[in-house]
Amino acid sequence: MLSIIIPTLNEEKYIGQLLDSIKKQASTDYEIIVADAGSSDATVKIAKEYGCRIVEGGLPARGRNNGAKAAKGDVLFFLDADTILSENFLEESLMEFNSRGVDIASFCLKPYPSDRMSHFLMNVFYNKVIVTLEKLLPHTAVGILIKKELFKKLNGYDEDIKLAEDMDLGRRAAKSGKFGILRAVQILVSDRRLKKEGWAHVAVKYFLCELHTIFIGPVKSDIFKYKFDHYDKEK
Repeated sequence: MLSIIIPTLNEEKYIGQLLDSIKKQASTDYEIIVADAGSSDATVKIAKEYGCRIVEGGLPARGRNNGAKAAKGDVLFFLDADTILSENFLEESLMEFNSRGVDIASFCLKPYPSDRMSHFLMNVFYNKVIVTLEKLLPHTAVGILIKKELFKKLNGYDEDIKLAEDMDLGRRAAKSGKFGILRAVQILVSDRRLKKEGWAHVAVKYFLCELHTIFIGPVKSDIFKYKFDHYDKEK
């Protein structure tokens, strides 16, 4: 069984379309766990309508860890709430995951709504980078497939990390298991963060975060002022 774990906080605008895309998958051997951090909107109501199990959330790392504790599957799929899965995504990704013998994997991304510029920038500044550095410097974000056994061995996400806790998990996991970027499918991800903060700001922030992680260590201070649940709010 596959356990799909989604941390949420006020995601009523997006969670329905993600859950709808999951329900349309050919594969049915999965469970969906929503780790909610106290949403004040209809997020939990929508999740329950789709038959999701609800657990207590918090910041993303804590929510994902809580979801993993409740998971029944032997493979965990951590997924952001503002994503959409393409047709046959689960079947094709798990087939590649198993055929390549990887223990943890992540994906290239495709922004939606998509236009030529956003597609070009995502490919150049993210997709091509993570594929090129696949064997040298693992990158994991937005969607992560990992064997539950390995996740437990690593004690899950480091909840003290303020930004890029998913990348930290991927790099720790790659030291104990086989890592790969799956090619068969891409994850559709909302461009809301890029619209809210701007391409240049997002690129600079994560480049500096990368340098901090490499030369100093995981970001455990509030230097980048990360906030959960802010992309759709007015400045």
